Amino acid sequence: MSIQLVIAFIVSFVTVLVCTPLVIKLAYKVNATDKPNQRKVHEKVMPRLGGLAIFAGVVAGYFASGLHNERITGITIGALIIIIVGVLDDLYELSAKVKLLGQLAAAGVVVSTGLTIGFISIPFIGKFDLGIWAIPVTILWIVGITNAINLIDGLDGLAAGISAIGIATIAFMAFAAGKVLILPLAVILLASILGFLFYNFYPAKIFMGDTGALFLGYSIAILSLLGLYKSVTLFSFVVPILILGVPIFDTSYAIIRRIINKRPITSPDKSHLHHRMLALGLSHRNTVLVIYALGILFSVCAVLFDSTTLWGSLLIIVGVLIFFQIIAEFIGLVNDHHKPFLKMFRMFRKVTGKQ
Repeated sequence: MSIQLVIAFIVSFVTVLVCTPLVIKLAYKVNATDKPNQRKVHEKVMPRLGGLAIFAGVVAGYFASGLHNERITGITIGALIIIIVGVLDDLYELSAKVKLLGQLAAAGVVVSTGLTIGFISIPFIGKFDLGIWAIPVTILWIVGITNAINLIDGLDGLAAGISAIGIATIAFMAFAAGKVLILPLAVILLASILGFLFYNFYPAKIFMGDTGALFLGYSIAILSLLGLYKSVTLFSFVVPILILGVPIFDTSYAIIRRIINKRPITSPDKSHLHHRMLALGLSHRNTVLVIYALGILFSVCAVLFDSTTLWGSLLIIVGVLIFFQIIAEFIGLVNDHHKPFLKMFRMFRKVTGKQ
């Protein structure tokens, strides 16, 4: 790792440490605050423009690392669109449709530069050309991951910590693979998040808001997309999915929960992963730490998945799916009655016990 990259890390980290108190004052001044309600966990008014401080750290690191000399104009413009949408939402609480339009615009700018997934190599079958589907698949990828981070932003330090774990994993894998563009981007993002966590971990002094959650989601989507650029294997998709396992896991079960419970998919509720862990009696801090541990577990699986055989990859996928299905049923992530695996296990024990 070059000395310039170390300097960029320090510059990003210090910039966020210095800027966050200023952003706290600004948020109160412009009334960009998050007020308590029955769906939220916090009990007092909190400033929520923290994403601006993270963005400031990334911008400082962007110049310190020399990334401004790289041809990433489309990615930069997309990031600016996401930041503008996030700031406006933190100020005025935009509708879901308006936020989606902003995300589609950002994703559209990125794919217009040619950064798309064009081919998928499927094991035992061969290479599959996405053709005209390359653009919608890439846009769906960017928008989906962008929103996955936003949906898990429900406890102090949760979204920031999970993002840091995911980006640190991407940085490690980029370093091992010699990805010269992904590594500096990941390093300055990681430094900015760690600086923000000084103010955001429980008890938080500021929330990242949609400005931060959308920006981090977008950034992780772009980092993973750069790793998947153009031609990828089917299993290559699994690596970034595993790295982002916690938010994707939570988002997937939120959709399943709302379908099974016959509620609109976009309707908010208080049954997310962190809500259910709190309901089990875990403290705020311990809930966040347990979810961090799940994030680390996902990241370890991603690293192992990237270096194992085809059959090893299949074993990891099956193991992860079963493990987290059991967790989802144990904590009642869908509802208190939807527990097919646990019911099957109890029936098996009952049958074998009779024998």
